[in-house]
Amino acid sequence: MLAAKYTSFMGDALDLAHAAITVDEVPVGAVIVRDGKIIGQGHNRTRIDHDPTAHAEIVAIRQATEFLGNDRLEDCDLWVTLEPCTMCAGAIAHARLRRLYYGADDPKGGAVDSGVRFFDAPTCHHKPEVYAGIDGESSATLLMEFFRSRRD
Repeated sequence: MLAAKYTSFMGDALDLAHAAITVDEVPVGAVIVRDGKIIGQGHNRTRIDHDPTAHAEIVAIRQATEFLGNDRLEDCDLWVTLEPCTMCAGAIAHARLRRLYYGADDPKGGAVDSGVRFFDAPTCHHKPEVYAGIDGESSATLLMEFFRSRRD
């Protein structure tokens, strides 16, 4: 079981997911942590930025690499509210993130424990430690409510 000190980072990611809703973005939030401090954060910005690559994970990775002045995040951990897609899993591998903690499973678009299982591919050059289901119910509920409100 994860210590409350660490699971609070998922709370930070959930706060960012809530912020995404206020700008009509899909509610996914992510933080990158190094030595117990957040060095990168973001929420989905695909509509705001008119950029299909502006997923929460990518936004956080860009901020963290700029903060460190390095493209490698080897001693950093990513906390994200939704299972990463293939694009984001690729970025996680290229950034050499140490650990990935994610909330809700994404059976349709996920690529970690669902779909292509990117990190299990023989061509994947780096596999982070993966911890799934961290406050997954909160993340899943937020996403379901967001999409339900768009259908009404």
